[in-house]
Amino acid sequence: MTFETILYTVEHGVGTITLNRPESFNAANEQLTTDLQAALADATTNPDVRCVVLTGAGKAFCSGQDLKDAPKSGSKRDLTDSLHRRYNPIIRAMRAMPKPIIAGINGVAAGAGLSLALAADIRIMSSSARLVEAFIAIALIPDSGATYFYPRMLGYSRAFEFATLNKPITADEAMHLGMVSMVVAPKAFPAALQAYAKQYAQGPTQSYGFVKHLLQQGMTSTLDEMLEQEAVFQQRAGDSADYREGVTAFLEKRSPTFTGS
Repeated sequence: MTFETILYTVEHGVGTITLNRPESFNAANEQLTTDLQAALADATTNPDVRCVVLTGAGKAFCSGQDLKDAPKSGSKRDLTDSLHRRYNPIIRAMRAMPKPIIAGINGVAAGAGLSLALAADIRIMSSSARLVEAFIAIALIPDSGATYFYPRMLGYSRAFEFATLNKPITADEAMHLGMVSMVVAPKAFPAALQAYAKQYAQGPTQSYGFVKHLLQQGMTSTLDEMLEQEAVFQQRAGDSADYREGVTAFLEKRSPTFTGS
């Protein structure tokens, strides 16, 4: 697959999506959101993809909506349409994808670009990168799932402060707050990101998908509901080829070779 504004490669089980508008700090124009939706759709169904990496080219991860991408003929931008048609489908696709998604935050992640990073399952961040709320600076509210992710990661008070004061969060602060899993020096960042992705690409992909689904359900369900859900999905996991391989490898005292099924 070829795209205008992103790079998409599949290698050794890792589908790497690179936002590729470095001249604009990977700001999201109409074409980028269209390309990203298509790449995520392929990664979801492509059996060769067992883990997805989402990162940015150049100095930024994604600086958010491209404010220069104005509507034609000078008409007023329809923000509701933009969210329903462009951004919300991306966030939903990322959260529903039954495979791990790792955001490689190589540089600034701002506005809707930050929402993309927060929609991933895991975040690895360069020590030189920053998380920027950005919306309030132009008198807009956080969107693309931000009002869902912020309070769950930061708690209400910190989320309110971040969303209203627009004070950037450094990599060290993001690590302390639990927003990212790892902070890596810029030169070591690409190798560390790929090593993390490789680990997931070699794991029990189907079971990862079950865990992703259940953890999201567990955020809004009761204990009894989750106990029932666990019983259903545990049986599904137990019927998998990877479960049989895992048990066999354990008994044979060797590392398992999972196929993702």
